[in-house]
Amino acid sequence: MSDESTPVSFQTPDPSKIPPGEKVKEFPAAPGVYLMKDDAGNVIYVGKAKSLRSRASHYFTKEAAENTRTAELVKCIRDIDFIPCETEVEALLKEARLVKDIQPRFNVLLKDDKTFPYLQIRTREEFPRVEFTRSPRRKGVRLYGPFTNARSLRAAIQVLQRVFQFRTCTLDIKSDDDRWRWFRPCILHSIRQCSAPCNLRVTREEYRRQIRKLILILEGKKGKLLKEMEGHMKEASVALQFEKAARLRDEIAALKRLELRGDVEANVQPEVFPIDPKKGLVGLRKVLGLAKVPRTIEGVDIAHLGGSDTVASLVAFLDGLPFKPGYRRFKIKSVEGVDDFASMREIVTRRFKRLHDDDSVFPDILLIDGGKGQLNAALDAFKMLAIDPPCVISLAKQEEEIFRPGQSESIKLSRHSAALRLLQYVRDEAHRFAQHYHHILRRKKLTGE
Repeated sequence: MSDESTPVSFQTPDPSKIPPGEKVKEFPAAPGVYLMKDDAGNVIYVGKAKSLRSRASHYFTKEAAENTRTAELVKCIRDIDFIPCETEVEALLKEARLVKDIQPRFNVLLKDDKTFPYLQIRTREEFPRVEFTRSPRRKGVRLYGPFTNARSLRAAIQVLQRVFQFRTCTLDIKSDDDRWRWFRPCILHSIRQCSAPCNLRVTREEYRRQIRKLILILEGKKGKLLKEMEGHMKEASVALQFEKAARLRDEIAALKRLELRGDVEANVQPEVFPIDPKKGLVGLRKVLGLAKVPRTIEGVDIAHLGGSDTVASLVAFLDGLPFKPGYRRFKIKSVEGVDDFASMREIVTRRFKRLHDDDSVFPDILLIDGGKGQLNAALDAFKMLAIDPPCVISLAKQEEEIFRPGQSESIKLSRHSAALRLLQYVRDEAHRFAQHYHHILRRKKLTGE
């Protein structure tokens, strides 16, 4: 199932005849990620762009061929693909994810384990603290990010702290403990950047009111605040207070950069939120009403680029972890053009006919990537084979809905659910494996192997 994350290639009678320098001229003037490949089809460089056509075309100029930073890369480029993105921020986050996963030869940055930061508000605390963090919590917090620039986030937090006077310390403050009345506030209170809940100089209700205003700003309602700050900046400029005007200008810019962030759920960083497989499997038993905790899950995905060389992948998970010996890949044989439903029927038929004929054990769960249509296509295959299916479900990406046979209503789990995150892991691994196989086939076609 192709989606916005599928690299786009252009189909012509003979793709090998199109030089990458000509290919980029057909790229859209929109945000995205481009992937440079060598003569073996390996990705050697991943980059992001505000305009794919403009940025990628730069590599095929005389200047790039002579520049010491790009000359060696340019010599190795034999093909180029792109992945369209909605925004520049999405492109930056996708670039980082791909570099970490693929480790391209010419990408120097982003290969380490460093993650993008978050702004975290610990809402369950009596006096919620606000934090810059690369290790966020999943529960008891309001989480914003990941942010694309750590320095800009820190600057924005400082500006917001001057306005809302929230605390950033790690103290465990309780309003019913009189000992806090004798606590000496830090310097942030003296410079009016904290209302000093540590000395009970602000009530719980007053403090939380300020936090609610902060949350409104973080969720996009900062127009009024920016307008006030811009007014103060103009007043300072008219009064020839240029240092104050410059400071306000920088603070306004810092607040505007709060928009340069991804979505907590859509742009998950696996290094930040590891999956607990045992908890996920127990959750699946409960959610799907299984008689026992499942041990084996197989995931199926279909991949095609522009309707060419449709392929499928099957990944196997054992006890919640990838079982690579169980991975399989398939060329679609009986389907002409783009027909995901027919392709799904073919793959499920081939896979489970083989298991049935060999008297092999079926997986506890078969996960189909897609919605009701893909699920029904898989079920049709079992009807045609006249064999009883295992637990078959599908996972639709947009709303992360789980569909089950015979049930009109989907299951919508919490985004924090271990069961959902395990299914997402299986689905994303199947997608990755399908795309990898597709690129192998394209490389063989181009090189005549």
